[in-house]
Amino acid sequence: MRAYTLSDFDFTLPPDLVAQHPTPERSASRLLDGRGPSPIDRIFRSLPELLQAGDLLVFNDTQVVKARLFGEKPSGGKLELLVERVLLGQEVVAHMKVSKKPPPGTVLQMAGGFSARLLGRWPDADGPLFRLALHGPAGETPHQLMAAHGHVPLPPYITHSDTAEDAQRYQTVFARAPGAVAAPTAALHFDEGVLAALDARGVGRASVTLHVGAGTFQPVKTEDLDAHRMHSEWYAIPPETLAALERARARGGRILAVGTTTVRTLESWAQSGQTEGDTSIFIRPGHRFQVVDLLLTNFHLPKSTLMMLVSAFAGYEHIMGLYRHAIREGYRFFSYGDAMLLARDDHAAI
Repeated sequence: MRAYTLSDFDFTLPPDLVAQHPTPERSASRLLDGRGPSPIDRIFRSLPELLQAGDLLVFNDTQVVKARLFGEKPSGGKLELLVERVLLGQEVVAHMKVSKKPPPGTVLQMAGGFSARLLGRWPDADGPLFRLALHGPAGETPHQLMAAHGHVPLPPYITHSDTAEDAQRYQTVFARAPGAVAAPTAALHFDEGVLAALDARGVGRASVTLHVGAGTFQPVKTEDLDAHRMHSEWYAIPPETLAALERARARGGRILAVGTTTVRTLESWAQSGQTEGDTSIFIRPGHRFQVVDLLLTNFHLPKSTLMMLVSAFAGYEHIMGLYRHAIREGYRFFSYGDAMLLARDDHAAI
């Protein structure tokens, strides 16, 4: 098998194909059917027709929280926090954007009338993130403070400030478990009509939870992929999902992962046997998939680990061909963009 480098996953994307807003209807997005040798252009609401009774869709039910918080240092210097994870009690872990990092013990005044006391770095003294304790005037929890005073953490390639539209549409219709700072975007296309059509066709549904972190946008900085270190994200697979997976396999059904975060969750479980914990799995060409048969995904950033994941799943040459087709046909890219349906190519791991 050839040795891939970062440059292999680069491509030129016209800026006007980066979707800045969602389609008026979730299921009105386009769907590039990339399961066969030649791509087929479809509309997303046709997805149920492409599946069969006994298949199982696995969703990521994480809920995006309003994790972007604004405030200032005692000196008056402005800062921005992006909460990555809520810990026990009032503590959170966050990225900090500020001209000069304040020392531990500093109390930051946050927009909305609450404070954040800086406790130190995380996960250790040299860690890239910051551990803070949030304190509201009425003893609100971190989740309550973010819901009341935070902003939707839109991806860096979306250029407008968050609006009421984003609060609704940068969230899946089945989001349940708060904790993500980025949406599982392949699932944004589902609406009640599509879910009802899946049910009527006898297609099963199950869920996992992976709280998507800001590291999903972290660029790969080295040509040598062996030198890249993945970010860590927390996941959980409930017993009922394990049972649904077993039933689907016993009946000859296919497992369709909705989004790369679901793939990472299921493959982490397959590798470790653990149904809950942190994963930093790096899926790239050569990976042998153990659970997923079909993948529904959006279009990803050049040189990203997600481009590597889909190339591992469906084959590098096939993916690059699909991306050329998508650009030629004007598909919309990234979080608010269109979707693609892929089948696993077991030869890709050889």
